[in-house]
Amino acid sequence: MNGRDPLGAPATTTEAGQKAGAPTVGRPADPLGAPAPSPASAEGGIRTAAAAPGPLILASASPRRRELLESLDLDFAVRPATVDETPALGERPRDLVRRLAREKAEAGARDGEWVLAADTIVVEDGAILGKPADRDEARRMLERLQGRWHLVLTGTALRPPASDTLHAVESTRVLFAELTPEQIDWYAATGEPDDKAGAYAVQGLGSLFILEIDGNYSNVVGLPLPTVRQLFEGAGSDLRAFQRVPLGARVF
Repeated sequence: MNGRDPLGAPATTTEAGQKAGAPTVGRPADPLGAPAPSPASAEGGIRTAAAAPGPLILASASPRRRELLESLDLDFAVRPATVDETPALGERPRDLVRRLAREKAEAGARDGEWVLAADTIVVEDGAILGKPADRDEARRMLERLQGRWHLVLTGTALRPPASDTLHAVESTRVLFAELTPEQIDWYAATGEPDDKAGAYAVQGLGSLFILEIDGNYSNVVGLPLPTVRQLFEGAGSDLRAFQRVPLGARVF
């Protein structure tokens, strides 16, 4: 099934399949992830989300992505989708994460469900750094990243019920600290890098070595939440409709 990308953000952040400066379709993107004003809110009213239009499925085994959705108090189930993640010959990093996210969302799709999927890679000087095969490869990745800027790319895809898959690519620049051989050996030995793209976790012990982030933090974790919101809006829905306690029913 052919996918489509509803986002109109500049290609330097969320890759939306259109040139920077081109007109956006629908609501403008908000870099902070806040909902765009609706006619009701512009007049002082409060727009509440409607009931969830169907089950929400996270097609990923990543604990980090699950935790990000849980932080929004969303009602969802986890059902990982398995696809061949081997890059095609000559496939660009952005095209790779977009394709894998789309394939995961479509592989996990069932009637009536909203399926969300993502794929994250680290790119350093044009080279793709995925999950290390072992501790030795983790050390080599850390040696390559230390003291330099690199790029984190996450492809995100949403498969709505009975509709085309929507997808986008978010990019974030990250500056790694210079590391001593002892620090590299220590961090690799903790086991944290084992299942992480680029061999580090920005939300864990790896945060000790992250000097600067240029872009969206949740993208580095593995699921850019503002992009997720935009994908749901592009599908004519509202992510808040999937919260366990509707926004309008909360007491603050």
